[in-house]
Amino acid sequence: MLVTGLHGDARSLIQKARSEAAEFRFKYGYEMPPGFLARVLADQAQVYTQHAYMRPLGVVPIIVGIDEEKGPQLFKVDPAGYYVGYRATAAGTKDQEAVNHLEKKFREKDPTYDTTACIREAIESLQHVLGEDLKSSDIEVGVAMATEVGGAEFKQLSNDEIEAHLVAISEQD
Repeated sequence: MLVTGLHGDARSLIQKARSEAAEFRFKYGYEMPPGFLARVLADQAQVYTQHAYMRPLGVVPIIVGIDEEKGPQLFKVDPAGYYVGYRATAAGTKDQEAVNHLEKKFREKDPTYDTTACIREAIESLQHVLGEDLKSSDIEVGVAMATEVGGAEFKQLSNDEIEAHLVAISEQD
């Protein structure tokens, strides 16, 4: 889960998400699907908007996960309690500009992007929105992917791996 917004609210939401996921695993014996976690967090956010004594959380979580039945999934939860699935999305400053750029790239019904192409597309979108060339020390890149045995793996790229992608992007232009 990626959370952008107020630091204290983010910590609270992450703790809530971890608690809900652990309770789900204990109760049902398998990992909580990303779509269900998004719905739980959206329901909580929506309740916060209904009561005058509760302040809505000032965060936007993006949930990335691999459902055992549906495969890779990506959800974005709005502070007002709305959640929706995406193929590619962004959150934070200039997020609408980034989403517009990603929509142009992922317009096809079933794009045939491999992991490398997805990483490069994400970095290109970030460079496009910020209007500057990035250095490997400026960004962090995380990759969530399915494993052969049906599980999920999350990997954070090293600076050398990011630098290799940045060089390939600059040579492509």
